[in-house]
Amino acid sequence: MKRAICLISGGIDSFVAASIAKKDGYEIYALTVDYGQRNRKEILSAKKICKFLKVKRHIITKIDLSWVNSALTDKRVRIPEKVKKGDIPVTYVPARNTIFISLALALAETLNADAIFIGVNSIDFSGYPDCRPLYIKKYQKLIDIATKKTIKGRKIVLKTPLLYMSKAAIIRKGLSLGLDLSITWSCYKSGKKPCGRCPSCIIRKRAFACLRAIP
Repeated sequence: MKRAICLISGGIDSFVAASIAKKDGYEIYALTVDYGQRNRKEILSAKKICKFLKVKRHIITKIDLSWVNSALTDKRVRIPEKVKKGDIPVTYVPARNTIFISLALALAETLNADAIFIGVNSIDFSGYPDCRPLYIKKYQKLIDIATKKTIKGRKIVLKTPLLYMSKAAIIRKGLSLGLDLSITWSCYKSGKKPCGRCPSCIIRKRAFACLRAIP
């Protein structure tokens, strides 16, 4: 059976991306990164997602990015409720996807996996530079020259099935796959309920509203 390393954050995107991998016949090895994020609830959601998907193994690895200048890691930086279009918001975590994919790549080589799945998308992505198609293309080139071949003689492929999908389209895909999206957590804060005001909550609410508006 094909093997895939799926980066699971606890949100909708990673849930849907991993589900697509499973539907495509991959055996799922999930990787969640505890990087010192202020929002601890997403890790709990990641565990729920992995249980739902019945993954082969769920690895939670810790690294300390609490020193990074980001609203998601530094309590002194206020999480914004509005973001100007075109600006890179303070919720951007420098090099986060680069670090996460590198960790997944190490695991993929260790397990002789065929692919890495990550739920990045370039439509509703809050302006993060490491969610762009060019970034993914360049990273694949790095993988090609920086790693050994798999046992089957192929290079590890970086899969981004949601790259050109809007949040509403991603949610629609998740529902079509029979996913329980209520177990996901998108809010940048860790309250009992989502705050409803942070950029991630706003994108999520608008996407669900868009789906309800479709007859």
